[in-house]
Amino acid sequence: MTSEQLDDIAGLPRGPVDRWLRSAIGDRFDSKEWRAEPISGGLSNLTYRLRLGDGSSVVLRRPPLGGVLPSAHDMRREWTLLTALYGTGIPVPQPLALCTDDSVLGGTFYVMSDVPGEVFRTSADTGALTGPQRRDLSTVFVGTLTDLHALNPYEVGLADFGRPDHFNERQVRRWGEQWRRSQRQELPDMDRLLALMASRIPATHDVSIVHGDFRLDNMLVAAGTADISVNAVVDWELSTLGDPLADLGLALTYWHDMHDDERALIPIALGVTAHPGFMTTTEIAEQYSRTSGRRLDELNFYQAMGAMKLAVILAGVEARFNDGHMSDQGPLSLREAIRVLVARGLRAITV
Repeated sequence: MTSEQLDDIAGLPRGPVDRWLRSAIGDRFDSKEWRAEPISGGLSNLTYRLRLGDGSSVVLRRPPLGGVLPSAHDMRREWTLLTALYGTGIPVPQPLALCTDDSVLGGTFYVMSDVPGEVFRTSADTGALTGPQRRDLSTVFVGTLTDLHALNPYEVGLADFGRPDHFNERQVRRWGEQWRRSQRQELPDMDRLLALMASRIPATHDVSIVHGDFRLDNMLVAAGTADISVNAVVDWELSTLGDPLADLGLALTYWHDMHDDERALIPIALGVTAHPGFMTTTEIAEQYSRTSGRRLDELNFYQAMGAMKLAVILAGVEARFNDGHMSDQGPLSLREAIRVLVARGLRAITV
């Protein structure tokens, strides 16, 4: 792709971006040579790799082109979170520049460092690993989540990053509101699931930074050496302060156990962990409990909430697709995936 083709990339008009880059990272910028390429994988915020004239690269994150729900896709929050976490030991890209001038891209966006690492997004990606590598990847996955939840948010300047009081109640209410704004199908079981969850809110015993979308393909992994490690955790758009077990519940929703045929109807992270060597969802939960010291007596609620949240996220993707804001919604029917997720959530909450 040449620089002249940048105008063809949706959401990244060359002229305004060119001028902003010149002022924000001018020492690394050459308007005649820089070019951009979309980075695939995200379901909402748009991510691009910008290759600069000096041979280096940075990553730009911006909100979706349309269909944005209230409180969603807040790029300033992502920037605040990265700024707080960078240098703490939690692996994140270095935040480089924030733009709050809506005249550039129509909303707030930012640029961060381009961190090297493998992204395990498909079954084929993890199929190339050995069994011991998959086990090690499972271990560092849990370890990274545990480390994040062990970090004191008040000590890194995030005391005002969220309202952790009544976190689970507000999560159920807020995601229920998002569902009603996004839904394009009648699904009484979702109403039932939301009502059951609202009646069975567990007590929150501690507060942590919550990633909000913790899954394997939101990690950049160094896998080419003897020891697998995480270079960076990305996609913090849903991060907040709250109940750490909410992260675990959603992580288990994404995890695909071998022989889970129903899970195969959900296109997100499809088959990624359905290989010999990966921990099962039960083992992931047990490992998290051991390393974090947290009891999982109410895990069924968090798994139900994870299934509900992913169903709402997919409903938002479907809505943006149907409204003409996305060119592709994935290989499988999102409507079927939403129904499967709601059914799984109901089974979890009624155990």
